[in-house]
Amino acid sequence: MAKDFIPYSIETFSEEEMLERSHDFAEWLSERRTVRHFAKKPVPIEVIENIIAAANTAPSGANLQPWTFCVVSDPTIKKEIRGAAEKEEYENYKERMSDEWLEDIDHLGTDHHKPFLEEASHLLVVMKQSHGYNKDGSRKRHYYVNESVGIACGMLLSAIHNAGLVAVTHTPSPMGFLKKILNRPRNEQPFLLIPVGFPADNTEVPNIARKSLREVMSCY
Repeated sequence: MAKDFIPYSIETFSEEEMLERSHDFAEWLSERRTVRHFAKKPVPIEVIENIIAAANTAPSGANLQPWTFCVVSDPTIKKEIRGAAEKEEYENYKERMSDEWLEDIDHLGTDHHKPFLEEASHLLVVMKQSHGYNKDGSRKRHYYVNESVGIACGMLLSAIHNAGLVAVTHTPSPMGFLKKILNRPRNEQPFLLIPVGFPADNTEVPNIARKSLREVMSCY
């Protein structure tokens, strides 16, 4: 069977330039932090569209792109999402989380209250598609769904940082209420909830350190 290929090229750099560019990018990305306090200032929808367009370039199994990015801007829907999320989070903090888990997140100062779900300009609800559909309506298998959507979310967060915005990755468990509130189709399941916006004035973040390169990298 004939394959449809097109020419491809990319700008390459000298070793010195590669070293400088890769270092600068790592330093710039290290400035990204999770922020839970947002200014009540709207982000233009065109910016959000560009951010999602960047995430949509992520690699995926068989290039089937098994994701949907739902953008929630309506205050009424954000309020409904907050109410449902806080209900689940209350149960998590009260009964579902182990003592070890609670101890590990204690330094973050979080609890079941999630005002950022209403304060952020937009909520990005990333849905993973367990399968797709062929033109005749039959099921189309998707491959490496979690891996593919996870990569797209990483690129999404980088694009948010690049736009000068902040975000928090929120995973209220279970997240089935998102599918119900947004009336998503049967083949979609919530993967990640990401409030996006401008940081509030005088925002502070936990004083934490990332693992060193030696701790996360192994060479063979």
